[in-house]
Amino acid sequence: MIEEEDAPRKTKRLEPLRLDMLGLEELRLYIEELNAEVSRVEAEIGRKRDHRSAADAFFRKPAG
Repeated sequence: MIEEEDAPRKTKRLEPLRLDMLGLEELRLYIEELNAEVSRVEAEIGRKRDHRSAADAFFRKPAG
């Protein structure tokens, strides 16, 4: 049985900011930065999915 302390830990990619120290405009800018990063990651996922689909189609055996 795997003990909780032996289980692999998820690594955080981003360190959370202390939001209570930011003003309204700084919070809005932070949201814009995060949204831009989400868009960048989603675009990369799309590129990888398209690449995988193309490779799958190329190596797929013809039916029949």
